[in-house]
Amino acid sequence: MIELYDTQRAMRNMRRAAMQRGVVAVLDVGTSKIACLVLRFDGSDRLREAEGVGALAGQAGFRVIGAATTRSRGVRYGEVCTMGETERAIRTAIQAAQKMANIRVDHVIACFSGADPRSYGLAGQVAIEDTMVSEQDISRVLSACDVPDYGEGREVLHAQPVNFALDHRSGLIDPRGQIGQDLAVDMHMLTVDATAIQNLAHCIKRCDLELAGLASSSYVSGISALVEDEQELGAACIDLGGGSAGVSIFMKKHMIYADSVRIGGEHVTGDISMGLQVPQATAERIKTFYGGVVATGMDDREMIEIGGETGDWEHDRRTVSRAELIGIMRPRVEEILEEVRVRLDAAGFQHLPSQQIVLTGGGSQIPGLDGLATRILGQQVRLGRPLRVHGLPQAATGAGFASAVGMCLFAANPQDEWWDFEIPVDRYPARSLKRAVKWFKDNW
Repeated sequence: MIELYDTQRAMRNMRRAAMQRGVVAVLDVGTSKIACLVLRFDGSDRLREAEGVGALAGQAGFRVIGAATTRSRGVRYGEVCTMGETERAIRTAIQAAQKMANIRVDHVIACFSGADPRSYGLAGQVAIEDTMVSEQDISRVLSACDVPDYGEGREVLHAQPVNFALDHRSGLIDPRGQIGQDLAVDMHMLTVDATAIQNLAHCIKRCDLELAGLASSSYVSGISALVEDEQELGAACIDLGGGSAGVSIFMKKHMIYADSVRIGGEHVTGDISMGLQVPQATAERIKTFYGGVVATGMDDREMIEIGGETGDWEHDRRTVSRAELIGIMRPRVEEILEEVRVRLDAAGFQHLPSQQIVLTGGGSQIPGLDGLATRILGQQVRLGRPLRVHGLPQAATGAGFASAVGMCLFAANPQDEWWDFEIPVDRYPARSLKRAVKWFKDNW
């Protein structure tokens, strides 16, 4: 536990140092694309001081000065599977963004999907030593949380206090300075597969970059695609990516649950490729230009030229009706949404006061998807685009950039995590997690 705690703290300090220098890059390592944004921070306002004003408090503090995307290679289900190819793709994106920004970047904050995320709710309670809640009391109550044995080969990615209660007055965001006797906390902890993080960290290191932070794509997509009221009252963000669909649930401006479904847009492309017997690239083009999930009478008559370059004139001249294409796409999209519904039910989403669902990510752009999602998920569904941030080029304002934009907000205005507090060493949780993040010692 001490190692884990020190590692995350080291990354936080590195991020602060990078922000003081004024520039940091955010990297969204996805299955279909790798996006890099270079942020410049104006040192005038120290962003930590803006805390507690909401997710957008840091917005004035930074500007996007470089942006680039490249086709992702060597990534499957949101996890690195071919180190060399992913390294080249990351280098390409970083170099293009640096060129646009006209500045060299040493520190990156990365987000990734996949890695089999698992959510835990922890609780702790302590008596207050003085009458007034101090920073030390917060540290003690956090360390009083009973950490579950989450198994070998897992790492803690996020550990955030989501609710404080003081003498049964619940719903406090920050109890410091308030008077009371008993302090309790609810904490949300997200663990992921250690190997996936190690591979990504190693890949970034091979690109001669310092890793100054890691985040889950599901989390940062929620930060950028949900509006403030949705984050407050309860909403789910479904980030439909190329290799996986991230699910996150927010309440009182904190993420309280995250999971992912290992099916994404590339599986839809694969189905079209097999169904029409065309190459993946052609299937992707047909999906993008003509795809949909709801067929009308018109679609039987709308014919799509498949084209091809096999040299067989008859084979290359084929056409297919749009209704047939929708017939291939719809079952896979329904499967993704059914899986999402299973995750939401397991999380008890139906018990939240508000049950808004927001679809974002590149896969959310399929026409008719919101209507189909409303039918399958049975809630109000809307399509979410990322919030606007200063300097973001027009090409990077679409739903496919929700996690990249969320990373900017995460970098500028991170929420309190467990390791931001000085937890007294003699009060580390009883169940030692010594092995957690042992790899950092080996790799850093």
